[in-house]
Amino acid sequence: MRLSLRPFLLIVGALAAVPGLAAAAAVDGDWVSYRDAYRAMVVFEKYGKPKSLLLHQIQVLPRDKVMPGEALRLVLNGQDSQLNLPLDATGRTVFPLLKAAYDENAALVLSRKLGPFTLRARVSLVVRPDGVYDLAELRAACEQALDYARYLDASYGKKNCVGVRFGFARSGAAPVLVIKRASQAESVELRVADGAIFADDGDDSFKIVNLRFGAHPARSQLTTQDAPLAIVPLFE
Repeated sequence: MRLSLRPFLLIVGALAAVPGLAAAAAVDGDWVSYRDAYRAMVVFEKYGKPKSLLLHQIQVLPRDKVMPGEALRLVLNGQDSQLNLPLDATGRTVFPLLKAAYDENAALVLSRKLGPFTLRARVSLVVRPDGVYDLAELRAACEQALDYARYLDASYGKKNCVGVRFGFARSGAAPVLVIKRASQAESVELRVADGAIFADDGDDSFKIVNLRFGAHPARSQLTTQDAPLAIVPLFE
């Protein structure tokens, strides 16, 4: 049995995700319809406003927790082909849009049986390889995410971008994020906490850093020594 697609937004707000984009879930079986996941991704692909600073990916949320460091893949099982989609530490993967798999309604399964699982479409900000972020660009990316949220859900018309959340791996040394203020000869190291990168995924064991735009001058620059797993917008 398969639960049909129902809409809800998967951009993270200040404290929680809110209704708007799409999810597909396996209920009595251990598979998800490729067709349902495809429809969720096409919404973003057809969105016509600026989105160059955004990433749109599929996230796998197993009912049972995955052990840290365990390699897990999302597998597309078609009639004539099989495609392995590696998952990152947050359970996300780049989702291919394949018409043949859509036409046959291929099955999506996990590489290891974990019971029923859910697929979520996730919007995050592009990660810079050099680890240097101008606050002006982070604000612009957050505004792109908010415009997309408003495209999906009119209630976001009353929301504002207040900042972004950097999410890092559970293990290893604590990440170091430093704000350099152009108008002042000083730097500020941001506080690291344990928490969820995406507020509704139930996994609060990541290292996170919340950057609120109002706490820093507009002409500031953030540097991080380690690449984040994801950067998500915060709306209030």
